[in-house]
Amino acid sequence: MVIKPKIRGFICTNAHPTGCEAHVNEQIAYVKSQPQADAKPKNVLVIGASTGYGLASRITATFGSGAQTLGVFFEKEPSEKRTGSAGWYNTAAFQKAADEAGIYSKNINGDAFSNEIKAKAIETIKADLGQIDLVVYSLASPRRTDPNTGEVYASALKPIGNGFSTKSLNTSKREIEEVAVEAATEEEIAGTIKVMGGEDWELWMNALAEAGVLAQGCKTVAYTYIGKKLTWPLYGKATIGRAKEDLDRAATEIRKVTSDLNGEAFVTSLNAVVTQASSAIPIMPLYISSMFKVMKGDGTYEGPIQQIQGLFRDNLYSTERSLDEHNRIMQNLKELDDSVQDRVTDLWEKVTTETIDELTDYVGYHNEFLRLFGFSVDGVDYDAEVSPLATINNLVT
Repeated sequence: MVIKPKIRGFICTNAHPTGCEAHVNEQIAYVKSQPQADAKPKNVLVIGASTGYGLASRITATFGSGAQTLGVFFEKEPSEKRTGSAGWYNTAAFQKAADEAGIYSKNINGDAFSNEIKAKAIETIKADLGQIDLVVYSLASPRRTDPNTGEVYASALKPIGNGFSTKSLNTSKREIEEVAVEAATEEEIAGTIKVMGGEDWELWMNALAEAGVLAQGCKTVAYTYIGKKLTWPLYGKATIGRAKEDLDRAATEIRKVTSDLNGEAFVTSLNAVVTQASSAIPIMPLYISSMFKVMKGDGTYEGPIQQIQGLFRDNLYSTERSLDEHNRIMQNLKELDDSVQDRVTDLWEKVTTETIDELTDYVGYHNEFLRLFGFSVDGVDYDAEVSPLATINNLVT
């Protein structure tokens, strides 16, 4: 079939297998071209390994350090009539490249929040790797089922205390508009903490420690976004802000659990990037489009693979780390630079529907959105017939 993007609102409902493979190979080539840290991980578990920062972490560990990896994700398999999810195609492409390089890699497709998937991962580690020295936690989900109670929790990106109104870029209509966001209820605050906080990360690390599959000197990292003044209404005093506080709490508890192994646990703050989730968040499409304009103009913008390659080299496996007062690794200092933020704010205040292309890089934003699903990738013939079928090798069942 000929596969063209099917976009409904802020959602793309299909993906292109050839484009996803080309995008993965671009990231692999980038990692191979970069200098690496002297210290390197050997056996790595990536929880949320199929897209974005999780995929970038797996690529960096494998093709930058030669590490063996186990990836956990929850993706839709393709059929003869329907495409699979982008994460499915990304993983198939990654696995193909790892196989060709002769580097061990296995995959688990299922609900990472569940006890079943945790047990399956531990069983695989014991059988194949013995112990792991790096755990990357990069899950993004709008809801979570508590593995012990069966209760389903949903997240809500809302302010706490008072609602607010803000300028926003409606990507469906391609218009600048004013949107109102109501204040969160106590139930929404609690739900967001359960979904986006540190509880599941902590459960994973506790299970791995109890099973004896964490190596001496093991490291673990969970990814977050902090932002600055423009994004604080939804990322500061807001539901997601509470979830971030819970991530910090979990990091402290994980350090205690792994103290006898001389383990390290970090929350890492990364750049704002285009994701399907961020496209649905008021503020973010306009913020990222404006940020692209400024940082690409400066030559300082870094996407997921550049951020993670830098994280491994300059912070995670370095003796000199950029830490804030909460012991978080700050990989996004270029974005938070006052000069960058001041210029982004200036564009934000000036932009209108008529000046979107002049004042922001919305074209670049939209292009990055399409690339998430394997579209708009250089060198791919999107008029050619392609099979939607793709197999993930070394899939643990």
